[in-house]
Amino acid sequence: MDSVTLDLLDLRLLHALQLDGRASFSKIADVLGVSDRTVARRFGRLRTTGTARVVGVPDSRRTGHAEWLVRLRGLPSATAPLARALARRPDTAWVTVVSSGTEIVCIFRVAEEGAAPLEALGRLPQITQVDAQRLLHPVMNHRWTGRTSALTADQIAALRPPATADTGPVDLTDLDHRLLPVLAADGRAPYPHLARQVGWSESAVRRRMEDLRRIGVLQLDVEVAPALFGFSAQCLLWLTVTPARLGSVARALAADPEAAFVGTTTGTYHLIAIAVCRDANALHIYLTERIGSLNGIDHMETALIASYTKRAAPTP
Repeated sequence: MDSVTLDLLDLRLLHALQLDGRASFSKIADVLGVSDRTVARRFGRLRTTGTARVVGVPDSRRTGHAEWLVRLRGLPSATAPLARALARRPDTAWVTVVSSGTEIVCIFRVAEEGAAPLEALGRLPQITQVDAQRLLHPVMNHRWTGRTSALTADQIAALRPPATADTGPVDLTDLDHRLLPVLAADGRAPYPHLARQVGWSESAVRRRMEDLRRIGVLQLDVEVAPALFGFSAQCLLWLTVTPARLGSVARALAADPEAAFVGTTTGTYHLIAIAVCRDANALHIYLTERIGSLNGIDHMETALIASYTKRAAPTP
């Protein structure tokens, strides 16, 4: 990725896209008070340099899939190629290497009645240990605030799409199975391109896209590195919590500006979280003064994220 520095307009554009990843450049330009051409040029620069891209992410709770958090430990020389191989799998939704250089943490998305492919992974000679926990429920219903704090309340209201309907699990159609992988690669792909890729009419694709967003099956996310916002320390947290305090601890963490993700899990640990901090010193303060002060946390394990091989979608 080329070296890119984000200015205020870039930050506002990224915030706007996080609110509505398919908002037209003309709508964003009108809200930001700049020209359509300026917005299109800025996004083109961010996408071409690999700084940011919009991806379509299916909501597992509505598609009938389960998510498993899997930790793989192995030989240092095998970590990078193994992470790349995992990222190419269609059933992985997130792949990262932690700072030890011997551990990969990833999320597998499988059918609700299925399980993560632990037996197959355990047979690989470069892997020495495999652990898996089922992700039960994401506690946060918002994005990390570090990338969603550039717009005013009025601008947010003007760009925010209508709330999704909670319809519960949805049976995916043949069109859905064709459409979702294309949107995973490019959530802003034009309708004519989507129609050509899936072999359906543009009007059918447009209608189904609107339905998938309305019922919450399709979510649009902006992939961009926190370091570009000035945050260099990202840390995975595994927390063991007193059962009576699990709900209150989860809600307290989800409200922290450092929190990028908080969710409940099965297994020895009850909560998994991702904290994003300015630097190592800020992370130290967060761990010791904030998490250390929460009543009910019995044990904590941490691991710095060294790199992302896959965030939500395949890398083009």
